[in-house]
Amino acid sequence: MADEPATMSLLDHISELRRRLLISLVALAVTSLASFSLAGRIVEALAKPIGGLDKLQAIEVTETIGVFMRVSLLSGIILAMPILLYEALAFILPGLTPGEKRWVLAAIPTASLLFVAGAAFSYFIMLPPSIDFLISFMDVATVPRLSDYMKFVTNLIFWIGISFQLPLIAFLLAKVKLINAGMLGRHWRIAVIVISILAAVISPTVDPINMALLMLPLLILYLLSVLLAAIANPKPRGKDLKK
Repeated sequence: MADEPATMSLLDHISELRRRLLISLVALAVTSLASFSLAGRIVEALAKPIGGLDKLQAIEVTETIGVFMRVSLLSGIILAMPILLYEALAFILPGLTPGEKRWVLAAIPTASLLFVAGAAFSYFIMLPPSIDFLISFMDVATVPRLSDYMKFVTNLIFWIGISFQLPLIAFLLAKVKLINAGMLGRHWRIAVIVISILAAVISPTVDPINMALLMLPLLILYLLSVLLAAIANPKPRGKDLKK
């Protein structure tokens, strides 16, 4: 382990944390401001699954501005994600070995790609059938509010994007010897239950088709996590296997 953590005082850690948070906030502010120029186009793209902005309505005077700010902030978070991840990892990197540091830093671009993959899955695969189901339910004419619809869509995209980080998290935890493939393999039943609950929470509808659409990639991601854990930690110690 590096010597730095042992020599840093509590005040040093607090100062370092404050510096990392300040850099993260500045990066988020810059990317959010930069997203203002794209927010209108992003809102139009997010409205396509329901048929366009003309299929939505705004009731409150400030509703369109609120949606514009929400989309800009979410876009800013996505754009700033590599920096946010780096600053978070940089705070804990002194406690890792040089080899572990290299793996963790290499994971930053991978995490961004996985998030984009999850967002694309939710937008192209999950949203169309979910919107069709919700709009046609009980054959009642539905004209959703702009703010409700955008909150629904952005939440779905964000949390599915986060869930796609599972294989990377498993790889990193296995790399630092906190878990191994044997542990993940033996607890597959618990994993299925957790994934089912997660799919029920994230899925925008309660019908089994949409839940299955979400559960299937999550199960595949779990199997991929087991494989990556085996690659990261191919020879776990005997005492680890008994945990």
